[in-house]
Amino acid sequence: MSRVIPGICLAAGWFLLLFWGPFALFWAVMLLGAVLGLHEFFRMTLGSVRDWREAATVVCCLGPVLASFFGSGDAVLAGIMFSLLALAALALHGYGSMDDSLQYAGYAGFACIYVSACIAHMVLLRAHPQGVFWLTMLVAIVAGSDTGAYYAGRAFGKRKLFPLISPKKTVAGGVGGLVAGVVAAEGINLLFPQPAHPVTLLLVAVVLVVIGIAGDLTESMIKRSVACKDSGTLLFGHGGLLDRLDSLLLTAPVLYYLLRFGLV
Repeated sequence: MSRVIPGICLAAGWFLLLFWGPFALFWAVMLLGAVLGLHEFFRMTLGSVRDWREAATVVCCLGPVLASFFGSGDAVLAGIMFSLLALAALALHGYGSMDDSLQYAGYAGFACIYVSACIAHMVLLRAHPQGVFWLTMLVAIVAGSDTGAYYAGRAFGKRKLFPLISPKKTVAGGVGGLVAGVVAAEGINLLFPQPAHPVTLLLVAVVLVVIGIAGDLTESMIKRSVACKDSGTLLFGHGGLLDRLDSLLLTAPVLYYLLRFGLV
């Protein structure tokens, strides 16, 4: 129950924001999410950086999300470059006073792309003419995949998928997640007046499920590398914000570019 109630609240809040919230509010919520996600990431990876530099690093990483307000991929790219320049300046300023300036720059640069730029692509999806449809589709695929993987893994899971990174994930769970993700996509497709082509959607769902599993494993790799069980405690039984966004972080940019280049 400690996981069910927060999960229901998160889902309800997301759909209220998506269907009834204006674009500016969606952007503001994503900006707040980026701040929290970056804080969680740096709490795990840069434990020795606890002075004003931590807050400055978070602010400098926000360039892509801030730029996404304009709904343009070019603006997000400019935001990335601004953030990287600002982070380079912070690394140069801290050279000699930090334990390892190169490690700091590497973690901060990765966070800028992995957290901030990926969240910025969720805003870009919302700015798309069919953004509500595709964001609903994306969340349905990811949630369906997670649910299918959990139950299939419990029932049939024997062979491990990536035991060194995530011992609980199994091949059977991956197959169950793939099937459930496709079913969820086709089900959501029936609820909208201008659905995507079922065959095209099937292929897109397969790609997004696979990328979503990779996103989940990426987050697990980060946590295992720094000996951290959860990215945070913000969401009670669900861990931190990054623990819930892990699959969306990588799938949102993939879906955006599939739409951007007319492949969907």
